[in-house]
Amino acid sequence: MDMKLVIIIGFSYLYGFFEVFMDWTQRDQGKLRSSGDKGSLWALYGLITLGYFLSFAIGATKTGRVYPWNTFFAVGATLIVPGLIIRVLSMLTLRQYFTYWVAQVDDHQLLETGLYKVIRHPGYLGQVMIFLGISISLSNWLSILAMMLPIAVGYGYRIGVEERYMIEQTRESYLNYQKRTKRIIPLIY
Repeated sequence: MDMKLVIIIGFSYLYGFFEVFMDWTQRDQGKLRSSGDKGSLWALYGLITLGYFLSFAIGATKTGRVYPWNTFFAVGATLIVPGLIIRVLSMLTLRQYFTYWVAQVDDHQLLETGLYKVIRHPGYLGQVMIFLGISISLSNWLSILAMMLPIAVGYGYRIGVEERYMIEQTRESYLNYQKRTKRIIPLIY
């Protein structure tokens, strides 16, 4: 097996374990007051899993392969690093308010510091960059589509659920925040 593929698969597992570990440690804290998740976390997990499965299954074939492999591997790996940094920074900025579930926690506040000054969902931006980097590093344009289409659907649903819940919980402050910021891509969307 090609060493680049071993690295991609290894990183994917490590990243997945990181997210699952963070989710499980958070559940033990019992800080959630109310939930408005509407199954969006499970839908997102399912669509991410589907994207991974399809992307790696197609990436293992020569169908859709783009050469040179080394260039795409380097571009993908380069995209993963800032994505991971953005993801972790967003979690650190929210600290006790960060949850995997769309939920309100004790003493919940709307934060507008750090990356949250310009975009409402920097954690999702970081994850999308990681998934895009992983799929690009497979050097297969079909793998990129297979990964990103389910993920785009999952995050589209998740963001909609989260924003409706935030409006219910914080009313005017979140509506004003929406006017000042973009959803996921600074200055664009």
